[in-house]
Amino acid sequence: MLLFFYVGFVLGTIFCGVANSYSALLCARVVTGIFGGVIGSISFAIITDLFRMEVRGRVMGFVQVAFSASQVLGIPIGLYLATRINWHATFLMIATIAVLVGIAIALKLKPITGHLRGKHDKSAFLHLWHTASNPYYLRGFTATLLLATGGFMIMPFSSAFLVNNVLIPETDLSLIFLVTGVISIFTGPLLGKLTDRFGKYRLFVVGSILSMAMVVFYTHLGPNPIWVVMVTNTILWVGISSRMISSSALISGVPNLKDRGAYMGINSSVQQISGGVAAFIAGLIVYQPAKNAPLQHYDVIGYLTVCSMLFTLGMMFVIDRQVAKKLHVAHV
Repeated sequence: MLLFFYVGFVLGTIFCGVANSYSALLCARVVTGIFGGVIGSISFAIITDLFRMEVRGRVMGFVQVAFSASQVLGIPIGLYLATRINWHATFLMIATIAVLVGIAIALKLKPITGHLRGKHDKSAFLHLWHTASNPYYLRGFTATLLLATGGFMIMPFSSAFLVNNVLIPETDLSLIFLVTGVISIFTGPLLGKLTDRFGKYRLFVVGSILSMAMVVFYTHLGPNPIWVVMVTNTILWVGISSRMISSSALISGVPNLKDRGAYMGINSSVQQISGGVAAFIAGLIVYQPAKNAPLQHYDVIGYLTVCSMLFTLGMMFVIDRQVAKKLHVAHV
């Protein structure tokens, strides 16, 4: 399944690279999204199958490094290729790298078939419905919905906020992303180890408290030098990473072996849908009265994000108790 959707993702990316019109690029992006959106859920299902709950935190920490590395390397390299050659070159570079990774997956990753020994529904759609309607799983989906809401409210407007409210030159935004990404590469594995050592929910609480404090501070920033923004952005990202790593590790313990693929797929869809809804709601609240004018009501988005994080603390506490009980029963 991973190889099937990966091939679709590569082909979609190649179509993006050769698109010669807006409609062709849009269609190619749709194809890429259909296949690429599933890759993440399948990857997390494989991680859950291969690694025990006791070490899953550090594994998620290394996965987080990939997101940080893409931020550090992807944005500067993509912009360089787009300006020196053209925007097609960026997509073709991604496709070339993806082909090499796909070959490595086909040759090195052994088939994961342990979950096939469990009892399954005869119909894939019936199995999907049973997974989606399972009360035990619904709590995990709700937690994912709340987790995605906060970040997707703030992030779409962060660049515009830095340029128009904090008065950071647009040419310096890449430097801010670069510094944040480099530091995240080193903090990701460390946070993963702390997740396994001190407990997933404990680190989630610490990360949430840090994130809530920094979100309020960040959304109230006025004109400041770039070093203040870098420090603020880095601390905020450490808090967010703590939440992402610990929650991913904890939520991965929710589904039973036979339901992991379906559960991770639904969980990924919930995350994407909630992110889109959150960005839409934020767009109704934040507005810019004139070109180059400061964004208005961005602080309101910060307060809503904090409220979402508070609700998520409660949901993750319930999930933590459920997973702990499930593991206890399994050991007995």
